[in-house]
Amino acid sequence: MKTTKTIIALFLAVAMVFALSACGSNNAAAPAATAAPAAAAPAAPASADTTVFKVAFNQTATNPEAQTLYWISDKLYEATEGRYALEVYPDAQLGDQAQTLEQVVMGTLDMALVANSIVETYVSDFAILGTPYVYDSIEHQQKVFESGKLNDLYAETEAQGFKVLSNYSLGARNLYTSEKTGPITTPEQAKGLKIRVMGSDTCIKMMGAMTGGTDGIAMAQGDVYSAIQTGTLDGAENNIITYVDLVQYEVAPYYNLTGHLMIPDELCIANDVFAKMSAEDQAAFQQICDESIGYMFNLCAELRADYEAQAVEHGVTISEADVPAFQAACADLIQDVAGRNEMTQSVYDIILSCR
Repeated sequence: MKTTKTIIALFLAVAMVFALSACGSNNAAAPAATAAPAAAAPAAPASADTTVFKVAFNQTATNPEAQTLYWISDKLYEATEGRYALEVYPDAQLGDQAQTLEQVVMGTLDMALVANSIVETYVSDFAILGTPYVYDSIEHQQKVFESGKLNDLYAETEAQGFKVLSNYSLGARNLYTSEKTGPITTPEQAKGLKIRVMGSDTCIKMMGAMTGGTDGIAMAQGDVYSAIQTGTLDGAENNIITYVDLVQYEVAPYYNLTGHLMIPDELCIANDVFAKMSAEDQAAFQQICDESIGYMFNLCAELRADYEAQAVEHGVTISEADVPAFQAACADLIQDVAGRNEMTQSVYDIILSCR
């Protein structure tokens, strides 16, 4: 079945290799061209009758979230008897996360998988899902996402032109720092550091709390490698999978286990695109997306230890951090975000109830 649905997969994979090779000296992007196997290339329609949704993703084709999109495509194709499938564009081929969600809103792209911080710029209430230290563990977060209790929050995006189908997470995000900066295990050591964060007000303020007043620096992921390399940044923060996939250990070999964020990534679809599906196909698509949450979390759990081992093999120093001290530094921010309005308080209560 998969072979039938990927009749142009090899062509696209080869094209992606040449396209990325043409990027020259982009150190962060170069490994992605060779990392993506042909089997992980975008799905193609099995017949002229198949409607294919184009999905943008900013990381590699081997990333667990990309693999989850391919899984969704197969399941959707089967559930709708070939009426629908997905075509996945990894490695930010269609633009960065902010650009691709804007394309979804404008109606020029069907779907995008983007960080919660990007969705937050359209609906500020989503900030509560990406607030530091609100989840006790990755299992706790999965329970929240699978609870079915976030639909009222998700519904708020529809006024902006898109619908949230599901929520994922690649695990805890941690600080990683340059050779010059060295390991960071306490808020005192983090004071004054210039750290890249995602482009949301919550993330910027979070890093300000963690560093004693130096706000985080919002920057597109594709620019982080060179910014650390040149000293513009002292480091960044991300989960171990993304950190290794983007080979940022080459410029930031200290990975510090602060565990400050488990940032969600939302799978979004344009309202008009979803509305064109029959009620039956909409229900099937939503059910598959609901089931994909467990699939993705399980896949990440299998890979996380392997990625940590890969990091160590590449010379990374992994250090335990004083998590309670960092939590205390972020306590006021948590209460500020949770108490903004009835919706944020309601979602925070849901998160607490899932512990």
